[in-house]
Amino acid sequence: MLTVHGSTHTGLVRKINQDTFFFDVAMGLVIVADGMGGHNAGEVASHMAAQTIRDFLDRSRDSEECTWPYGIDPSRPFAVSRLTTAIKLANRRVFKTGESRDEYSGMGTTAVVALFEAERMTYAGVGDSRVYTFLDGHLQQLTQDDSWAARTRSLVPDGAEAAGRNPMKHVLTNVIGAREELTSIEVRERSLQDGELILACTDGIHGPVDDATMELILAAHHDLASAVEQLMQAALQRGGRDNLTVVLARYHA
Repeated sequence: MLTVHGSTHTGLVRKINQDTFFFDVAMGLVIVADGMGGHNAGEVASHMAAQTIRDFLDRSRDSEECTWPYGIDPSRPFAVSRLTTAIKLANRRVFKTGESRDEYSGMGTTAVVALFEAERMTYAGVGDSRVYTFLDGHLQQLTQDDSWAARTRSLVPDGAEAAGRNPMKHVLTNVIGAREELTSIEVRERSLQDGELILACTDGIHGPVDDATMELILAAHHDLASAVEQLMQAALQRGGRDNLTVVLARYHA
């Protein structure tokens, strides 16, 4: 069984909220997206990506009634093929829309998706929105950021220090809609434990609120709505310079 709660906030600086979140307990689905682009293009991109992902995952529950434009890899679990295809379709739709209308040119969005089936979670991330697990009082990041800073940290021995100083540290290396084809999609699976908490959020949360603070908040607030509210308040108290979105899902065996 799954219980879910989520919230979004424009923040204290931005005029428009370009984040989108969606969850459906019956589908076992959580999506968080952070759009980017001029005018309202970021808002359009994040909503379009989330809707496309949701629609395909809904259609593909019965594979006999669904078209698979990118094929199915029989060597991988069915849920992995579903999620991979859903994200590729979202990328194609956002990219083509950006090309077709001048006001949407260059728009894109991050996205993290978690798909729950029984005791298994299949998840993926594009960009720097994140999925975490919180279990036995410990918070662990599951997705890897598609950013210049993350790449530097992984390739250079003193990469963390170098990334922190560089003005390009926030530049993303992969987003939905920026290119006709995504450079990579890392889709993974995880076995869930009773009481495990899954956190999905945009960088408006994990940017200003460090892991230690998020861990303390989740440990102190068992109620999902209270935990979400405290995470939002923590980001706002630290300036709220970006849009804020967080979704918490708790798995019960």
